[in-house]
Amino acid sequence: MDVQCQPRKNIGVAVIKNSAGLILIDRRRSQGSFGGFWEFPGGKVESDETVEECIKREIKEEIGIEISVESHLMTIDHTYSQFNVRLQVYNCQYVSGEPQPLECEEILWVAVDDLHNYNFPSANLQIISALRLTL
Repeated sequence: MDVQCQPRKNIGVAVIKNSAGLILIDRRRSQGSFGGFWEFPGGKVESDETVEECIKREIKEEIGIEISVESHLMTIDHTYSQFNVRLQVYNCQYVSGEPQPLECEEILWVAVDDLHNYNFPSANLQIISALRLTL
């Protein structure tokens, strides 16, 4: 199927900061698309929820923590060879809970300046650039 004809995946993405200003990232499970890559956590927006509700739900399911969804950072439309995505990226604040890798291989709190040391899918590189500009 032509990529242009494929439906777009609408993804809510959380840039979660803690009180020290570190950003939470997770490493995808090795099986599946982008296995082993790092990402900002989030997931597919369901038809009956807002992007903000999606982000809170996905973070609770994948990492086991509570967050507050703050402000919209950016929206990225990106075409990969197999599918299209729309990433709706929000600044979020860590609230409570102990982060756990429930749906991923590993989680880390990292400084914005260190994000370039991790292998992210190409659509995420725009998020890293935007975060570096806000320093």
